[in-house]
Amino acid sequence: MTEANRKIVEFIRDEWVIPINNNSKFAVDHNIDEKTVRRIRDDKTYQIALLTIMRICHARNLTLASFFKMVGV
Repeated sequence: MTEANRKIVEFIRDEWVIPINNNSKFAVDHNIDEKTVRRIRDDKTYQIALLTIMRICHARNLTLASFFKMVGV
């Protein structure tokens, strides 16, 4: 389970957070707290909540199934 969590967090970080390079903008655009974005970006032990994944997917018009397929989990 921990391995899947890392894959999810690293995918979001590498594909979506880092390219924007603005934690506040990512947070507002994805309806999540800026602290959560900082944790995705910097915290190597962060356990991402399903609600956070759902909000990010909703903002990107992705289903959970398609998101998990993209991540490879």
